[in-house]
Amino acid sequence: MSTDPLVVFTPSGKRGHFPVGTPILTAARQLGVDLDSVCGGRGICSKCQITPGLGAFPKHGVTVADDALSPWNAVEERYKSKRGLTEGRRLGCQATVQRDVVIDVPPESQVHRQVVRKRAEAREITMNPSTKLYYVEVQEPDMHEPSGDLERLVRAIEADWGITNIHADLHILQDLQPVLRKGAWKVTVAIHLGDNENAPRIMHIWPGYYDGAVYGLAVDLGSTTIAAHLCDLTTGEVVASSGIMNPQIRFGEDLMSRVSYGMMNAGGAGEMTLAVREGMNALFTQIATEAEIDKGLIVDAVFVCNPVMHHLLLGIDPFELGQAPFALATSDALRMRADDLDLNIHPSARIYILPCIAGHVGADAAAVALSEAPDKSEDLVLVVDVGTNAEILLGNASKVLACSSPTGPAFEGAQITSGQRAAPGAIERVEINADTKEPRFRIIGVDLWSDEDGFTEAAAASGITGICGSGIIEAIAEMRLAGLLDASGLIGSAAQTGSPRCIADGRTHSYVLHDGTATGGPLITVTNPDIRAIQMAKAALYSGARLLMDKFGVDRVDRVVLAGAFGAHISPKHAMVLGMIPDAPLDKVTSAGNAAGTGARIALLNRDARGEIEEAVRRIHKIETAIEPRFQEHFVNASAIPNSSDPFPTLNSVVTLPQVNFNTGGDSDGGGRRRRRRA
Repeated sequence: MSTDPLVVFTPSGKRGHFPVGTPILTAARQLGVDLDSVCGGRGICSKCQITPGLGAFPKHGVTVADDALSPWNAVEERYKSKRGLTEGRRLGCQATVQRDVVIDVPPESQVHRQVVRKRAEAREITMNPSTKLYYVEVQEPDMHEPSGDLERLVRAIEADWGITNIHADLHILQDLQPVLRKGAWKVTVAIHLGDNENAPRIMHIWPGYYDGAVYGLAVDLGSTTIAAHLCDLTTGEVVASSGIMNPQIRFGEDLMSRVSYGMMNAGGAGEMTLAVREGMNALFTQIATEAEIDKGLIVDAVFVCNPVMHHLLLGIDPFELGQAPFALATSDALRMRADDLDLNIHPSARIYILPCIAGHVGADAAAVALSEAPDKSEDLVLVVDVGTNAEILLGNASKVLACSSPTGPAFEGAQITSGQRAAPGAIERVEINADTKEPRFRIIGVDLWSDEDGFTEAAAASGITGICGSGIIEAIAEMRLAGLLDASGLIGSAAQTGSPRCIADGRTHSYVLHDGTATGGPLITVTNPDIRAIQMAKAALYSGARLLMDKFGVDRVDRVVLAGAFGAHISPKHAMVLGMIPDAPLDKVTSAGNAAGTGARIALLNRDARGEIEEAVRRIHKIETAIEPRFQEHFVNASAIPNSSDPFPTLNSVVTLPQVNFNTGGDSDGGGRRRRRRA
């Protein structure tokens, strides 16, 4: 049995015997303990902070004495006086083993520290980025042993950190010699650690010890919007988030319109590629300005997008995606440089694009799968990423199915008479009194309801400007609950409903949600064409989900996850009244926020996750709705509100839907007979 002192690390539980005088950092490395260090144990970076225990630890069979570690030294004192050190902490590179000791490694000192913890059934993001910082001391040039500065830098990195086969781009060579001499042959380098296609590469170099950060971008390139999260690659912190409208909208609001534009116009696909790249560069400039950082410090980026956006970003004509069999140029994950895509960030920045699942189910769906992990769920989970083109996943640990459904832009306020994007002044919440038929609402930017004291004054800054996607969904669902709207989607007349807010609008009727015309504001109504647009969108969404349930051989799911920035604002009850999602207990319908963006962040901050999702995508079975006969059958049934065929027992136990029918018996005055309309 060894007579050397025993060192026990928590929370890992790893232990081993080490000779007196062994630095704690050295012991941690030999045991494979997650203890960070950038400076290689030189007492510069302070990443290796540890907390020694004192007293008896029966679980480990150890009693730790006051002198279990070497005394506090000058390096630690200097660091504490300059930057501060939490009471009781030591630097692992300075404290050495003297007697048996128990060492706790705090979360911020762990290499793979957790930076985000979601629900228990979801995923943890742990820090293991592709690009990391390393401090090295380089041998000076010698007349008797000639070699290049780069070669000696590479040898120092190999010796200190064990990283081999390191490459460098021309811009590194151009800066290398003055930086080495300015730092007195001590430098910090940012190294992209490589992957199965690329060798490790020096990305940036600083003289001396660099105590700053390098950054990465997690980008969700959507049909309507482009969103980006700027992340610190050393801590995982989201430094800034921003978004812009996708400038491709001018070529068509939906994906097939853009495919058609490319088909009908020579060079059209190239125009759209140029537009989206210019838009992204504007976004990157905006987000770097907000964070007050140099864009040259953005060294890594991960992109998620649907297949059409994927091809247009890459400069590939999406023509084949517009016709069966909807073939992708490639479905694999892609690794490239920023200058391959004309992106204005670090000249050698590495780009990773998640794999696509199939021709209409893209890298954004793969990112949702990475974030929500249906393949690791014990219960059957339906994940719906609500957007212009909805991606739907259904599965559990046994298998995962996927499809896409063309919902169009109605859910985001487009194609709606008073619709607008989610912005201050837009109606986002609606309630309608079932007895009086009177509405009240909330607008973005104001916490008060419209019937509460102070609302008018609070809303004066933005005004009441229109209705956004979540608002139109709640408005239509509330109209159905209040008996203003029948199951087929027809709004009743004033005589039929007993509400003067139901006004004649051509051959149909509209419901007045807000009349601001007296003060020069807008008349905000919900019209029958609005309801028809939402019916078509929600029917497409529900039909895709129902088709996956058919393929899975089930009539119910255990839980539903609404993903997407829009999905985060949908009320589960209203979504179910509308018939957007299958019947399920309301407490089992949750929001995951922008799950595609979260998946992009996971892939950015943990390079191991990239391999995980590439493997998971290969196991996902894609269902093509365009060739499935039952999709159309489900679509027709789902056009009703909530559905003309599928029962909603859970919903019916929570709410009572009025049995009204406005297909007959009413002109604009409530008399006569109306021509029957098809649902």
